Formats: sequence, structure tokens, C-alpha cells
Amino acid sequence: MKILKFTLALLALLCTLSPAWAQEGVIVYEVKMNMHRALSKEREAMKAMIPEYNVSKQALYFSPEASLYKRLVDEEEEATAGSGGVMIRMRNANGELYLKPAEAKRVALREFNGKKYLVQDSLAMLPWKLVEKTKTVAGYPCKQAHYFDEKRKQNVVAWYTDKMRPFLGPDSFASLPGAVLEVDINEGERVIKALQVDLRPLKKGELVEPTKGEKITEKQFQALMSEQMERMRQNGGNMIIRN
Repeated sequence: MKILKFTLALLALLCTLSPAWAQEGVIVYEVKMNMHRALSKEREAMKAMIPEYNVSKQALYFSPEASLYKRLVDEEEEATAGSGGVMIRMRNANGELYLKPAEAKRVALREFNGKKYLVQDSLAMLPWKLVEKTKTVAGYPCKQAHYFDEKRKQNVVAWYTDKMRPFLGPDSFASLPGAVLEVDINEGERVIKALQVDLRPLKKGELVEPTKGEKITEKQFQALMSEQMERMRQNGGNMIIRN
């Protein structure tokens, strides 16, 4: 942990010293999730009750020291009634993710059952493998990196640019030597792609660490969700799916 913090602190210092890296701005991403592919074989029948894709837009506000990733627009909730009185509701997550690399700090604001939680954890260093493949994303030359998530059984491919500061990216994909502009999980199961990059001074209030909510660890939050999902399965009534 000490080595991780030292590495992150060193990179954060380099960010402030290097004029070659863009230091501040906003990146707008489109997040497209294949809902049908995310279903288990036991839930194949649900395909008739939900759309194939769920699409949303997220914004990443960043400065030399920190970043904040959150939903860009307040999209309407979609509801579909299925057979047997089951109601499928799809709503894009209304959370925020704040990262401060120099302190290996990660704070996620999440809502669950109408209550806000501050999920606190250390910034994770993902086991990326850097390769020589290149392409252009949102007008920026990018290099490829990839890794396999053993826990979730996901193949993750990312495209990052060295024209912006390192340790910058959407969601938890912020541990590469540049800004991550595209992420493809399991060949299209979930794709996060930059639509627009706006390099500019941030406005007051655009990048603020979330502070309101019950403090909890990632492990505790996952246990809370598992508990609720089990209750929902037993009741067999309304089910809420949130991306």
C-alpha cells in the first residue's frame, strides 16, 4: 500500500510539472450496455420484457489533482410490465465517483433503496497489459491496454491517450499512463466511449468531493446489495434493475 501511494503521489507531481499533458477539463462519454447479454441463462425469458441496449451519458470532470465521474443528464426512468405481475424498471445509476490519485483515494456516492452511501476504498491498480495497437478516439491518438478480470470473468480492453494526464478515466478505469477514452468489456457487453473532450478551466462546483451519505466500505455495500437481491428473489414481486 505504501508503494502504491508513493507511485501515485509521484505521478501526481509529474502531472503538475508536465506542460505536455492537458490538466483540466470535461470528457463526455456514452455508456452502452447490452442488457440481453448481461442476463444469465436462467433469465432468458426476460429478454422479451427489456430493451436490448441501455444507453446513457456520463461526464468526467478533471483537474491536476482529482476527478469526478457522474451522470450528465437526468434521464427518465423506463418501466415495462411483464407477465405474472412482474414489473421491470430500468434506471441509470445516479451515483458519483471521486478519485484523488496522489492519496490513492476513491469515494463513490451510491444510492440504494432511497438511501445515500459514501463507499470509501483505495484506488485500485488494475493489471493492465500495454500493447502497440493504436487508433483515434474523439480526435485523440490512443494506445491499447487490456486485462482479464478474474472475479467478474470479464475481458477489458481500453484505449488511452498520453495527451492528457495519467490516472484519468471513466468509472474505475483510471490507472493507465494517460486518459482512458474508450473501454470495451467482453466485446460489446458494455462499451464506454468518449464523445467529446472539452479542455477548459472548471467552473465552481463542477468537481467537488461527495460528502453526504453513510460511510461504508465496498465489501459492506456489496453485502447489503446481495441481501436485498435475495429478499427480492424470495418475494417474487417487483424487481428493479439499475445500470
